[in-house]
Amino acid sequence: MSAHTGPGGRPEDHADRPAPPERTGPPGCSGDGGHPPGPAAPGAGPGPAALEASGLTAGYGRRKDPVVRDLSFRLPAGRVCALVGPNGSGKSTLLGLAAGLLRPRSGAVRVLGASPAAARERFAYVAQHKPLHPQLTVRATLRLGAELNPGRWDQEAAERLAYGTGLRSGTPVRSLSGGQRTRLALALALGKRADVLLLDEPMADLDPLARHELSGALLAEAAENGTTVVMSSHVVAELEDACDTLLLLGGGRVLLGGGHEELRTAHTLLTGTGPGLTPHTVVEERPAGRGRTALVRPRGPVDTTLWEAERPTLEEVVLAHLRNPAAPPLLTGAVRPDPPQEVAA
Repeated sequence: MSAHTGPGGRPEDHADRPAPPERTGPPGCSGDGGHPPGPAAPGAGPGPAALEASGLTAGYGRRKDPVVRDLSFRLPAGRVCALVGPNGSGKSTLLGLAAGLLRPRSGAVRVLGASPAAARERFAYVAQHKPLHPQLTVRATLRLGAELNPGRWDQEAAERLAYGTGLRSGTPVRSLSGGQRTRLALALALGKRADVLLLDEPMADLDPLARHELSGALLAEAAENGTTVVMSSHVVAELEDACDTLLLLGGGRVLLGGGHEELRTAHTLLTGTGPGLTPHTVVEERPAGRGRTALVRPRGPVDTTLWEAERPTLEEVVLAHLRNPAAPPLLTGAVRPDPPQEVAA
């Protein structure tokens, strides 16, 4: 399942070419972390971030273009973060870098204030293809997880998730369905009692009902222990209700980052026939009947005699940025690296 929590292997990633990001964002909710050692960042708590990237650039082999380019963000501890983006956006690459399975070309990634190698005992990683030893039984797989994580292993938590749907302890891994393999891989991660869970599309092979049940069980266990969760997916609606923080990747860049409410509050959906949208930052503008609709980041008051203003959903914000990746990226106070380059109104 993971190089750090039990049976494992290296993840595969088919991410594509990015362009460097511009870091922007309004002040938002408090973060937990600083650049250790050194003084805490403004508005930050005393401890290190759960996951932090600084100028992170990485690629594969002799490929000329990097897969992720100049990623910079910081995720406070205790968050449940949705890592979202289309196929090929660099999600698996970022998680592989955080897990220490890939080396960056430049920049750095830190987990709980340390390098991935130094923090290995404190995080668990579940690869997208969930590698497990096929010849072992479910019981033997959990026993191996306990042996590989002495002093941290929580057998009760692992068994609760692994056997939650009647999975038999003596069943060989090679006989498990995709959903059962997912359950066992996540049981290994939870059993480690890690401070950070790095999960690469963990629910991709589950039907909607099983996805809802298993994600609920996973997040309940994480909430009970204050675990930081970073969970990737290319389906926004799948993670919106489960997570409190979003990182949106597109072309290897961070397009959006922050708390859900921060990101929604930073945008306004306008519909009308007004002559122009200056001075607002326009993310997307489209025809709508005899007028037009636009998603903007307001920079000053909106003329409500010409425009009907609504608060957008998180999905509307995400889709607008995916359709218009040239829009200025936005990182709010929850995940913005220091120092911020621009502050949005």
